[in-house]
Amino acid sequence: MSHTFFSGSITALITPMNRDGSLDFVSFEKLVDWQIQEGTAGLCAVGTTGESPTLSHTEHHAVVERTIKIANGRVPVIAGAGSNSTSEAVDLARHAEQAGAAAALVVAPYYNKPTQEGLYRHFMAIADAVSIPVILYNIPGRSIIDISVETTARLAKHGNIVGVKDATANLFRPLQVRRAVEKPFNQLSGEDGTAVAFLAAGGDGCISVTSNVAPALCAAVQSAWKAGKTQEAMDIQDRLTPLHDTLFCESNPAPAKYAASLLGLAGETCRLPLAPLSDASRQKVRQALVEVGLLD
Repeated sequence: MSHTFFSGSITALITPMNRDGSLDFVSFEKLVDWQIQEGTAGLCAVGTTGESPTLSHTEHHAVVERTIKIANGRVPVIAGAGSNSTSEAVDLARHAEQAGAAAALVVAPYYNKPTQEGLYRHFMAIADAVSIPVILYNIPGRSIIDISVETTARLAKHGNIVGVKDATANLFRPLQVRRAVEKPFNQLSGEDGTAVAFLAAGGDGCISVTSNVAPALCAAVQSAWKAGKTQEAMDIQDRLTPLHDTLFCESNPAPAKYAASLLGLAGETCRLPLAPLSDASRQKVRQALVEVGLLD
């Protein structure tokens, strides 16, 4: 398939929930529409930030379908399709394709600890099963396994594997990947705090948690960089830094959901095993929102 580039600020969407843990599609629809109005370049549904491990398949499918319906072609929708079961990931990727997603984001299998050969076969099986682009998601902090540069380059030979979401926080990695991969390859940061530095290392954009609550500012960082306004991009990133830090004071997406609740975007409910934020963390999130200028 032809190479597909995603760029700019792409929001890793939270999945709003009611207090009883059921999905809150009323808030979700408002959130998605607001994201697009604020300048978000793309939407990533049901990734880690969307609490994919605790959603049933029916719920997972519904969130993907609803995101695509609300976006209505205004921005591309990347559907989370990861699992530590290859057959389950294939099924999720096939659903993403049928629903009209622009791409599938597939995380490295967690807990199983596959070898690099196992990773290669896992991603190849998924890419062989669909015709939409597949984006690798490398997040060793959660999955334990790092998709090596060599394995990334090997996978990139598949026509459907078009890029990577890199959450290693290793700023040498995009340089290494660019040298190793023998085709244009879409590199997206998965770390808000290093978004500008990742662009400087040759990246194309960021799949962002912070943009759930600060979409316009996150989009402005990417737009300024693309326009050659390096200092402006750095200045906006400096302004956002307290929020980038604080939204990971406890396990994502609990801080992001609490921030969203303070801004009236959605409730703060997460599903177990994610617990409500501690009082100390609540204070940190509130103060960060004030410092960035999003809350009085």
